[in-house]
Amino acid sequence: MFQKGKEKMDSVSPNILNIIGPGTSVQGDLVSEGDIRIDGNITGNIQARSRLVIGESSVITGNIQARHATVSGLVKGNIAVLETLLLKPGARIEGDITADKLVIESGAQFNGNCNMSSAKREGAPGVTKTNKPLAGEKAAGAE
Repeated sequence: MFQKGKEKMDSVSPNILNIIGPGTSVQGDLVSEGDIRIDGNITGNIQARSRLVIGESSVITGNIQARHATVSGLVKGNIAVLETLLLKPGARIEGDITADKLVIESGAQFNGNCNMSSAKREGAPGVTKTNKPLAGEKAAGAE
């Protein structure tokens, strides 16, 4: 793929930051191996295998699956986070949440159900047997 000296860079760097800026609208599912920040609008499901940040001006209509997530905008859909979900002031969630850890700051709004357990558990919103496991994890049922 790319050459850096004698080394080949065949894999995606986990330090890559993807940005969808204000005024940008995307229709369709979004999958990111690296960190992603969204300040625009997404109509579709989001799968972030690392950290996801949803800015104040964002409107997300679809389900979200991420390792870590920080939400400051509007999400109309279910959120499944493997580790920590942070809802900042101004965040508005209209859907169910499954997260290992949940932090809700003053001013955030959440209308839905919350399950405080690992999102890896079968049946969690946004997580299905057919989804590829996040980096470093075993597939459902794998020993």
